[in-house]
Amino acid sequence: MAEQPQRESTYSRLGRELRTAILRHDYPDGVRLPTEAELAVTYGVSRQTVRRAFQDLVTEGLVHRVPGRGTFATPRGEQYLRQFGSVDDLMGLSIDTRMDVVTPLHRRVDVDAAGRLGLNTDRVHKLAFLRVHEDVAFCHTSVWLPPAVGQLLESMDELTLPGTPSAFTVIGLLDQRLPEPIAEAEQSITVAEATPEIAGHLGCEPGRALLRIDRVYQTVAGQLVELAISHFLPEHYSYRVRLRRSGR
Repeated sequence: MAEQPQRESTYSRLGRELRTAILRHDYPDGVRLPTEAELAVTYGVSRQTVRRAFQDLVTEGLVHRVPGRGTFATPRGEQYLRQFGSVDDLMGLSIDTRMDVVTPLHRRVDVDAAGRLGLNTDRVHKLAFLRVHEDVAFCHTSVWLPPAVGQLLESMDELTLPGTPSAFTVIGLLDQRLPEPIAEAEQSITVAEATPEIAGHLGCEPGRALLRIDRVYQTVAGQLVELAISHFLPEHYSYRVRLRRSGR
C-alpha cells in the first residue's frame, strides 16, 4: 500500500499564506500585519495557532515584532531570501520574481540529461532562463524535460521566444498540464565555477564561485518530469530550509 502524504498542519498552512502575502508586498514597510486576535477570527483558528505561525515567520526573518505596535514585515535589501520546505514553495517563486528566457524551449540530444531523467532516448527538450528579483538577475537555470513533457509547453510563447519575461515557474506550468501532479523533488547543493556563458548572463567574471542546485522533479506516480540546474550569485541570494526531527 502506498504511503499517504502527511497533512499540512494548521499553523503551517497559515504561515504559508502569510508568507505569500508578505512576499507579494501586501504589507509594505510600516504597514502592520493583522493581530493574533484578528487572524484567529479570520481563519477560524486558535490564537496559539496564530502565535506558532508568527514564531516561524520571525525565525525566518520575514517579520519582526515591535512591542506595543504589532508585527511588521522585515524590510528587504538587495539579497533575495526565501524559505523553501516544499514543492509548493518552489512554485511560489513566481510571486515576487520574474523569469526571463535566454535560451528558448527547443529539442536537442543530451545523453547526460536523458540519463538523469531515466529516458530510453537521448532526445530531450531544453530551455534556460534568468530568475530576476527587483531587476537584479540572481540565478541562471537550465531545464531539461522528457519529450512528451516538453511537448506540453511548446505552444507557450513565453518559453519559446528569447528575451520574453514572464511570471511563471516551469514546474507550476507543468503541474497544470500533467495528468498527475508533481509531488517530490530530489535536490543536491554544490559549488561550481561560472562558465563564460553563465557569467555573461549573471554579470560576473568567469570562474566565479556560484551556488549550484540540481533538482529532479517527479509526479505522484513516480514519473521523472524535469531536471533543473540552477546557478546562484551568493551576494544576491540566501537559501534557507527548515529541518525537523521525525515523530515530533
